[in-house]
Amino acid sequence: MKATLLARQAVRPWVEASTGTILVGVSGGADSMALVIATKLEAKERLVIPVVIDHGLQEGSAQIASEVVEKLKKLSFATIENIRVKVEITDGLEASARRARYAAFDSIAAKHNSHYFFLGHTENDLAESVLLGLARGSGTRSLSGIAEVNGIFIRPFLTVTRTTTEEVCKEHLVEPWQDPHNSDLQFVRVRVRKDILPMMERDLGPGISASLARSSRILREDADALDDLAENFIKTHDALDIEELGQLPKALRVRVLRALIYDAGTPPGMLTYDHIVPVEALITAWHGQGATSLPGGVKVERISGRLSLLQQGSNK
Repeated sequence: MKATLLARQAVRPWVEASTGTILVGVSGGADSMALVIATKLEAKERLVIPVVIDHGLQEGSAQIASEVVEKLKKLSFATIENIRVKVEITDGLEASARRARYAAFDSIAAKHNSHYFFLGHTENDLAESVLLGLARGSGTRSLSGIAEVNGIFIRPFLTVTRTTTEEVCKEHLVEPWQDPHNSDLQFVRVRVRKDILPMMERDLGPGISASLARSSRILREDADALDDLAENFIKTHDALDIEELGQLPKALRVRVLRALIYDAGTPPGMLTYDHIVPVEALITAWHGQGATSLPGGVKVERISGRLSLLQQGSNK
């Protein structure tokens, strides 16, 4: 039971830190099944509730969810949440499904008054996120990958490999569900998982996933520190003053600008580096240029030595 021991060691600090009911997102795949098994073993008499989400995006999805529930019952889970969600596809299948899933998670957490919701992302998921960020030309925050803690959501397995989770399932005689989406090469993440990472392991040597995950953790520490400094600057300085902004190192100034723009009304996650460049030029390369328009109807311009950020149709 070596793999189970590794899995239990990963969840142990979070189980010990938690109080009350622990919720665990369970898709039926190896990662989430291993997570719920390890959590139950560590929690002992504490209540652990698996949460199964049926997105309704595949033929027979209700049956698949029902089969996952039956497997959980065989693992002695008495209370199981099985929820079907409605996915409104507005910005891609993956993003839309994720939004619907997390809305359901929030609702279930409120129902059970739970402040700990475990999710089964692994070291492999972390490595894949770093490569996707590199491909997009993303900054430090994006390259820092998946957060271990994000509000009530905890990812105890970010130091656990997918191979380990598969072994946990074998040790407990559990046949994990194989999501066909995880083999569909139309998704970029699947191509990274099936083609790019194996090629890197083969041509550059083993341990690439672990190295990428380690880099992700280092970058997250850096990003957190810079975000804290940016937040402190906004609280303690006139953050719209051109002269004060101009004295900041670029990495810090860009973070301050992002925070100000989002506060002005740009939807979260909509800013890119290309959006920030003309805004920063209002501070560091001023040649009398006019206003810059940003997502969400936000307009940024330089007026009398200060930045002006206004959302069209708003008095903000």
